[in-house]
Amino acid sequence: MTDTIKPFSIAVDDAQLDDLRQRLNATRWPDAQTCEGWEQGMPLDYAREMAAYWLEKYDWRRCEATLNSWPQFTAELDGLNIHFIHRRSPHSHALPLIITHGWPGSVIEFHKIIDALAEPEKYGGDAADAFHVVAPSLPGYGFSSKPASTGMSVQNIATVWGKLMARLGYEKWVAQGGDWGSMVTQCIAESEAAHCLGIHINMPIVAPDPETMDQLTPTEQSALEDMAFYNEWDSAYAKQQSTRPQTLGYGLADSPVGQMAWIVEKFYAWTDCEKNGVKHPENALSKDEMLDNVMLYWLNNCAASSGRLYWESFRTPELAPIEMPLGCSVFPREIFRASRRWAEKRYANIIHWNELDRGGHFAAFEQPEMFIAEVRNCFRQLR
Repeated sequence: MTDTIKPFSIAVDDAQLDDLRQRLNATRWPDAQTCEGWEQGMPLDYAREMAAYWLEKYDWRRCEATLNSWPQFTAELDGLNIHFIHRRSPHSHALPLIITHGWPGSVIEFHKIIDALAEPEKYGGDAADAFHVVAPSLPGYGFSSKPASTGMSVQNIATVWGKLMARLGYEKWVAQGGDWGSMVTQCIAESEAAHCLGIHINMPIVAPDPETMDQLTPTEQSALEDMAFYNEWDSAYAKQQSTRPQTLGYGLADSPVGQMAWIVEKFYAWTDCEKNGVKHPENALSKDEMLDNVMLYWLNNCAASSGRLYWESFRTPELAPIEMPLGCSVFPREIFRASRRWAEKRYANIIHWNELDRGGHFAAFEQPEMFIAEVRNCFRQLR
């Protein structure tokens, strides 16, 4: 390791956890929603239930130990201290892979897949499919430092990731991402083509093809209907974070329940969590898993800094054509979904395309075995 890459271990001070407990105890609750379910946001009863669990049963030290079970580092890149997990495979032939989370996610999303990607033979796979796994926290997220000036767009993050992989000594590598990670990964295909062999995404960013509007497939019709619902009922968070993230930050930085509700609502909305006709986030993720993710926002006070990525990049999405080999796994409860024929209008070299029968926006978190299989099947073609 060079002088600018340093080993990192998470050791949250007890005072931070005491402060969290005090704040949870002192929560000033709003009145209940005036409708059934989640139509106005996270229901008061469930918010109280989650807060009580957080206060009385949740164990941060368990999560901390999980994260510390993998080698972690920080690297100074473009004036930022970037936190990342670096799980090298014991296999010399392993393919280097950089995998990027989004909002409201974190590296916690990958806790079920890291070891299986690095040592597949221990998890029912073939050692030939091994990866060296690099999982960084986005700038302004988790344990990465916060940009102090404007300009840290998805395009610039892509170049930072290229520098990180070079710093680690990887000449040729592949990249994967969902949510903002998908945007960063698609930008890697443009800026890092000299070193990146191919990419895999689980949220394709493509426009519906106007020429297909008179002959839509049922899958395309469903995608358009879900997009209309998102625009009308589910996108206010993005408008707020892409215009006034700082104002939002004051409330979320001061209230753990506010930060929790802001994130857990998206686990309800974006996971494949319907069971017997009823949607509930715990049909997809446990309380501990959701709170582990919330804690990376709360402990690092990154509500505002994470939201600023929307201010930088949400209003001007990158839609340039991509020539690099690309794989795409479309999970049925993803926010933005595309058909292959729509995707082919932007992606010139699709080497893997699969439409799964379950799973949502947080694919690695919700359906780790399916996600692992998709990544292996895609990149097997580039080894």
